[in-house]
Order: sequence, then structure tokens, then C-alpha cells
Amino acid sequence: MSWLVSGSVVTAVGTHVKMLVALDIDGTVMSSGGVVAAAVRRSIGLVRAAGHLLVLATGRSLAGALPVAELLGLADCYVVCSNGALTIRLDAGAPGGYHYARSELFDATAVIHRALELHPTVRVAVEEPGWGWRVSAPFGPGQLNGEQKTASVADLCVSPATRMVLAAPGVRQHLDALRATGVTVTPAGRAWLDVTGTGVTKASALEALRDKLDVPREATVAVGDSENDVEALVWAGRGISMGHAPAAVRAAADEVTGTVDEDGVATALDPLLPDIDTTLLPDLAAQLAVAVESAPGVAKLRVWHGSGADLAGAEIHSAIARAWVRHAPIAAIGGVTMLDLIAAADIAGLRYPTTDLGPSARWTRTDPAIGPALYELPLGRH
Repeated sequence: MSWLVSGSVVTAVGTHVKMLVALDIDGTVMSSGGVVAAAVRRSIGLVRAAGHLLVLATGRSLAGALPVAELLGLADCYVVCSNGALTIRLDAGAPGGYHYARSELFDATAVIHRALELHPTVRVAVEEPGWGWRVSAPFGPGQLNGEQKTASVADLCVSPATRMVLAAPGVRQHLDALRATGVTVTPAGRAWLDVTGTGVTKASALEALRDKLDVPREATVAVGDSENDVEALVWAGRGISMGHAPAAVRAAADEVTGTVDEDGVATALDPLLPDIDTTLLPDLAAQLAVAVESAPGVAKLRVWHGSGADLAGAEIHSAIARAWVRHAPIAAIGGVTMLDLIAAADIAGLRYPTTDLGPSARWTRTDPAIGPALYELPLGRH
């Protein structure tokens, strides 16, 4: 069975089903020190090579999420930011590297005034997507992603917001009173509350994305570690809590993986990969092997260049219903040439057509008169 999804295909092949995989960032993909473990980075590359639809789903603002996407080598994925208030589609050719896909704005006036009434010393921050924050008083280094601009209460309320923050010791005790103003309030410790519009959570944004991409509900996975992940873990067909998460988060999940220090994301993602051993393969060879193994039909490698000899992109396409359909990106192509790809295919034990002059691969080139020059090479398993 297969489901056509905006130029790609969500496909069930035996027990290998293409999934929408939503990953939280802080405490899940990334440690508190801002480090993404090599095993986690590799697993993310392999999951994408298997054709799964990877989505970062974070409480971070857009300004905070974009550097992480770049660190992970993501250039064409969806990112759910600001606890579900904003969804973007990464696109290297777009201004700023992304398109806005969905936003949920709300009038923050009532909750700001109520917060100041309940806790007069509370600091308020209102998100300015892609830039930073308007703040009632400065926040410390690292507390907010992006720039800060001090503003009056009137200026904080002047336009609809995607997300806002209320920060003060003990502010969590006012959780119910603030929710009574009609907004979604999510605690992140006793001194920090995130605020979004009515019913806006990571889960609401992921459900809208799932519906847009026509992915079956059972073909969804979410991994997270914090209170703002609970709704997403409940929403997912397979909700996975990190091992260090609070008890309430673990209880909301279908299963619990290792902690962030134990590379729990890598453990959680392993079952999404085809049953082949890539342990000893370099990243590029491993991605090629996984992509070819998981392709639902005959596979071919498609590559294109930038301004130099190094490749600008590489994808596996698969023959489905007499048409070539993009199956998966090959992300590990930094500084890679076509010869490097052939060497990686050899390491992975893949077969490909060769020329009559020797072991050189027989690439075919598309007609540059009808578009950018692309080079293609069929790949198969021995």
C-alpha cells in the first residue's frame, strides 16, 4: 500500500513503513551543553535515508531552531517552533532558508495584564519570529534565543503574538489563573511559563502537518523529554519519552528510551531502519545502503553540482507505478564528489552499471536544455 505525499510517497513495504518522525531538540536531540552526539546525528541521517519524514518539534523560537537544523544538516524538512505556534519548511533556495507553512497568533493582552496583576515583578517576553523578542525587562544570556528589545507593556500588547514567556520565581503557582484567560500555558520549571494561543501545542501543529502530508495517524512517532512534549507523545502512534524525563512525561509515552547522555534518540530510532547491519560502514555508505534497502522499487541515485566539483545534493529515487519518485535524501555529501559516491557504494556492497572501459560507473546526464544538469546512476543490492 502507498500514500502519495506532495511529490514523495509514504509507503508500506513489508514491515518497513515510512513514518512522520517528530523530534524535540533540547534534552532529546541536544544535551544541555548544546551538543548533539555523533550517534544521534548518524541515526537522524539514516532515518532520513530510509525515507522517513523528519520534523523538529521544539519550544524554541524560530531564531533558536534554525541553527540546530543547520547543525544537523537539515535543508528540506519541516520545523515546528514555539511549542506549535509556528511551522516552517526549510528550503535552501528561499530567503532566509525557509518558507512559513503555518502560524497561530493570539492576543496576549489579557494574559499579560493578568500575569502582572498576580505577580508584579514577572518578566514578559513576546516573540518576534525570525529575529528575537520584545521584553518588559532584559533576560539573561542564553535564556531567550535571538535578539532582545525592551518595550512597554502597551508595546508588548500592540500586535498578535505566536508565543510569549512569563518568567519569575514561583510564577508556576499562577498556572490555573493564567490559563483561565483562555490561552495555553505550559510550565518549564517553577520560574518559567510558555504561553501560546488556545489549543496550540506541538501536537496541534503536528496534527495539522500530518493532515497536510496525508500521513496515516498510526505512521507517526514523537520523541521528547519535557512537559511541552506530553501532548505530542499522546498524539503520536508511537510516543517515546527520554529516560531522564519527569515521571508525568514518561507516563504519557508508549515507551521510554535512554537518557540524552545515553544517546536515547538513536536507540528510539533504530527500529525505523531496515534490518541490515551498517555498524561498520561510514556515514555516506550507510546512508546509501539504507536508502537502497528501504526503497519500495528499483532505486537510482540522482546528484547535482553547485559551483565546483563537490556535489550540492544527492537523492535516491524509486520506481513506483511506472514513475520515478523521490524516496530519500543522502545528507552526508559535504565535500563529496561523484567518485566518492561510487567508493561509498562499493563499501556498502551495492551494484551499479559500469562502462566498457573498466569499473567506472555509467552515469547518465539529463538534458541541460530542459533544466539543471542532473546525473543519475541505478543502484541495487547484490
